[in-house]
Amino acid sequence: MEEKVAMRMQEYIDEAENALLHTYNRYQVVLEKGEGVYLYDMEGKRYLDFVSGIAVFALGYGNREYNDALKEQIDKIIHTSNYYYNIPAIEAAKKLKKASGMDRVFFTNSGAEAVEGAIKAARKYAYLKDGKTDHEIIAMNHSFHGRTMGALSVTGNPHYREAFEPMIGNIRFADLNDFDSVKANVNDRTCAIILETVQGEGGLYPAEEDFLQKVRKLCDERDILLILDEIQCGMGRTGYLYAWQKFGIRPDIMTTAKALGCGVPVGAFLMTEKVGRNSLKAGDHGTTYGGNPLACAAVSKVLDLYEKEHIPEHVRETGAYLEERLDAFVSEFEVVEARRGVGLMQGLVCQKPAGEFINRAMEKGLILINAGSNIIRFVPPLIITKEHIDEMTGILRECLSEG
Repeated sequence: MEEKVAMRMQEYIDEAENALLHTYNRYQVVLEKGEGVYLYDMEGKRYLDFVSGIAVFALGYGNREYNDALKEQIDKIIHTSNYYYNIPAIEAAKKLKKASGMDRVFFTNSGAEAVEGAIKAARKYAYLKDGKTDHEIIAMNHSFHGRTMGALSVTGNPHYREAFEPMIGNIRFADLNDFDSVKANVNDRTCAIILETVQGEGGLYPAEEDFLQKVRKLCDERDILLILDEIQCGMGRTGYLYAWQKFGIRPDIMTTAKALGCGVPVGAFLMTEKVGRNSLKAGDHGTTYGGNPLACAAVSKVLDLYEKEHIPEHVRETGAYLEERLDAFVSEFEVVEARRGVGLMQGLVCQKPAGEFINRAMEKGLILINAGSNIIRFVPPLIITKEHIDEMTGILRECLSEG
């Protein structure tokens, strides 16, 4: 029986390779179901999930209240159009405004689309001030904002961009946590500065408080819009619903996605009232699926559950414990050079390719991913406990001990 199931799994993998565009080098496993913080493949093998769909499934798998809310909405209506109002979108926007401290919401289908909207809003804001179209945006080196052309244009890794040049123009790159490099790129045409509050794909680098404070002050002095990308680091992952909330500042525009819908594809860009009144108008931007009732029912329930379960507070506690356990690996293993990150968004910098350890971990029932070639990334469901962290570190210790 086991051999038959395994053969079926391989058949699915073969079919995928024949049908899907090969833009991912996938692990040779077909995941079939999830429960709590565990995933199961077609053979019934259980995996402790420290990836959560790349920081998406924050509430874990099989959350009854979440599932029931989606089922209830499916029985009502799944989609209408943005030409009409719908109750879930209104409720989700109200809750998201309250939780984020922002004023206006535009729902998208993904994080990349949220970045596209943020860029358009910033350029329209500048255009309405002076009627010019030569404004510039400052982004950060080693950043990652998405794969669409606008988001790719502000992604600070030439490897992602080079085959798709030319990008959208008038983008300059500075260094995260180097205020002088930002200031050196500012001129009279600068309309926005965009950065991840914690860089994810670029290596788990948090923005420093002093840097953020200085950038915020510079933007205020020059009427430059500060765009904070919270797609991966937001929604409680750092121990605050949005990472910037720790520092007593507020962006002019913010992007969010991933755990916003906890599995349902949805993102959003939010802005202050000032930007909302002086940027995108009717006809400037749109989306067919963005803000549909099903996606927004997910957002609404996710925000309810975050509040009910005190998710950010839980992350502050478990995140500190995860840091402690990962720091021990830095001391214990020569192959581990450093730990970086904040909350439940962590990375171990290795002297070897991270893929070696990730593959070993998967064989032992632990799912991990990388961030760059030599960093093991940890972005588990936010509901994990210290016991789950102990289970993970036990397996990872075995993998690191093998050299």
